[in-house]
Amino acid sequence: MAVPLVVIVGRPNVGKSTLFNRLTRSKVSIVDDQSGVTRDRLYGDVEWNGKIFRLMDTGGYVKESNDKFEIAIKEQVEIAIDEADALLFVTDGRSGVTHLDNEVAALLRNTEKPTFILVNKADTASFENDKLEFYSFGIEDVYDISALNGRNTGDVLDDLIKKLNFPEDYLEEDQRLKIALLGKPNVGKSSLTNALLGYDRSIVTDIPGTTRDSINSILKYYGEEIVLVDTAGLRKKTKVRENIEFYSNVRTLRALSTCDIAIILVDAQTGIENQDQKIISEAIQRRKGIILAVNKWDLIDKETNTAKTFEIAINEKLGGINYLPVIFISALTKQRIYKLIDLAKEMQEERTKKIPTKVLNETMLEEIRKNPPPATKRGKEINIKFVSQVGEKYPIFLFFCSNSKEAPEHYRRFLENKIRSNFGFSGIPITVSFKEK
Repeated sequence: MAVPLVVIVGRPNVGKSTLFNRLTRSKVSIVDDQSGVTRDRLYGDVEWNGKIFRLMDTGGYVKESNDKFEIAIKEQVEIAIDEADALLFVTDGRSGVTHLDNEVAALLRNTEKPTFILVNKADTASFENDKLEFYSFGIEDVYDISALNGRNTGDVLDDLIKKLNFPEDYLEEDQRLKIALLGKPNVGKSSLTNALLGYDRSIVTDIPGTTRDSINSILKYYGEEIVLVDTAGLRKKTKVRENIEFYSNVRTLRALSTCDIAIILVDAQTGIENQDQKIISEAIQRRKGIILAVNKWDLIDKETNTAKTFEIAINEKLGGINYLPVIFISALTKQRIYKLIDLAKEMQEERTKKIPTKVLNETMLEEIRKNPPPATKRGKEINIKFVSQVGEKYPIFLFFCSNSKEAPEHYRRFLENKIRSNFGFSGIPITVSFKEK
């Protein structure tokens, strides 16, 4: 069972991003008085009273006519209703109920998902009565809150976790390898899923996914059960192009939260684009194994070194992220699609492998002796004495040293590259930290 997903909805400039930052204790979301500055959809984890759920912040701003603007917000609410386990409907108590608030409320009234109306900008108890007119929506749970200073947000969280489904085993790990097929819309995720499941050595059964219409599939590959995490496309057409990306991001969140290995599909005809880079960045932040699969390779005119040229272009686009394996595939012709599964299995072993402490120290301390860290700005030496690998799900390396807080970022990258050149970890994001000895 996946961790529950809670989605924040509402018209622009009511404080959705401020609430997201408050509950996730982060400053990731851009907060501004200008409406519609939330261009990227953001998500994070919230822990409250020993329970964990995932929170998603939505945008809703479309730079077109008012009609298009309203359609965009309503579509995002519809998508959120389909995907979320609960909804936080943020409104502005200072400006009162608006036409667009009523439109959103009409959609929410028809859902069986737990729904909370949060009347924001009630910074003190003197604004408590601002919430009264919002009871006209016909939704039971109405709270006057301040996302800015946190007033009454604890009460909301107390009631929210009572209405979320937290099975006893929701944080327990499924030991089967879980692979997510990710990528921007129309890159071939469904085609690749169907091609893999149509393999004549496979026995396919469907198991319920984390939402009503989401299905994960079991692939039996040489006797081993592998879970293909569903990131299926839109069930219906949207009128607003931006909402296709919004839907894609909701599904990406779901898949990344549960997978071990992310196979990120890139369109051979367009190359790496901004949305691909965002997905790669999210997978790295969540420390998942990553494979870049260049799909539709059968449509490319082949010349000498075409694949090599494409791979160089990818690495240039990704900058310092140069450790991701690239495979050229065709979901249509099934070219090299099973190599993806073999590589994913190898990669999961890499994610969880442990370097013997003696070998790790002998190797890395010799590398450090050859290329010692630079002195601090105050002229003090950074002496690294010991290296330890920790972390069960992905590799973390702790370098114990003096003046650890002043170790420069470029030297951290140097150590990461030396770990990779000596011990592998292809496609695996690793963490290198300096600790005071």
